[in-house]
Amino acid sequence: MESLKPKIVIVGAGKVGSTFAFSLMISGLAREIVLIDKNESLAIGECMDLNHGLSFAHPTKIYAAGYEGCVDADIVVITAGANQKPDQSRTDLVYTNVAIFKEIVPAITKYTRDAILLVVTNPVDILTYVTLKLSGLPANRVIGSGTVLDTARLKYMMSEYARVDTRNVHAYIIGEHGDTELPVWSNATIGGMDVETYCSEYARHGNVKNELKDIFLKVKNSAYEIIKLKGATNYSIAMALVKITKSILRNENSILPVSTLITDYYGISDVCISIPSIVNISGVEQYVRLDLSPEEVELFKHSANTLKQFIQTIKFE
Repeated sequence: MESLKPKIVIVGAGKVGSTFAFSLMISGLAREIVLIDKNESLAIGECMDLNHGLSFAHPTKIYAAGYEGCVDADIVVITAGANQKPDQSRTDLVYTNVAIFKEIVPAITKYTRDAILLVVTNPVDILTYVTLKLSGLPANRVIGSGTVLDTARLKYMMSEYARVDTRNVHAYIIGEHGDTELPVWSNATIGGMDVETYCSEYARHGNVKNELKDIFLKVKNSAYEIIKLKGATNYSIAMALVKITKSILRNENSILPVSTLITDYYGISDVCISIPSIVNISGVEQYVRLDLSPEEVELFKHSANTLKQFIQTIKFE
């Protein structure tokens, strides 16, 4: 049977995968959604539940399948892997999830070499690099969700602090999606003004520089806090994935801090890391070379080198 377009395949029907499937169904972006999971009963049950709500949404074909479901996919989203536990860093998951990806990625590419692969599983930057190497696909078509969610968290917390609409805050978190990530304060603006200037003049707070540092720490630790409180993060990452997916399918040329392979970015090469990138129907069209402050350059290099040290311990045979 001929596939409907656009077709999105989700590998992993756990909390993130199923919440993304629900968000995708509500968005109307996909005409065909396929769920793949090693627990076939889970995937079937999630699809049944989703299908029962279709009369309230958009016409969509939703079903569970094996990896043959990847045939003719536009995007394959990988959410499968071991879950992060309370007090566990994302990089603590690396070897467990690398082993899982050594099974998943070849199974996907057996059925499609045309789809864009969107990696969500943590540690996302390392697993994006692993996916790139295992798949043999061009770098522009292997993308990690990166710091898209971290950036959204930063914009939300800054908007609360500055008492403005989240959409009026323009700022990025770059680097590893993890403990070495960094905010690019040198490029951050609210209403066209430098963030510190705006907050000093209009938000009427105390020591703005110190308070912005506190905001970033809350952003960096927020996933740990959510995992302690409810076991997993799923809603906001699902919405971030809808945004990335929409930018690809609708050829939006959105600039998003996804994880992508970089070459000579402030002297750093051969690592997948999050930097603002133009995302469209071809995947990552190109990444943006930000004008970072000297301090930000050093923090970015530290983040990249941390990832590279992990990558060097991985065997791809």
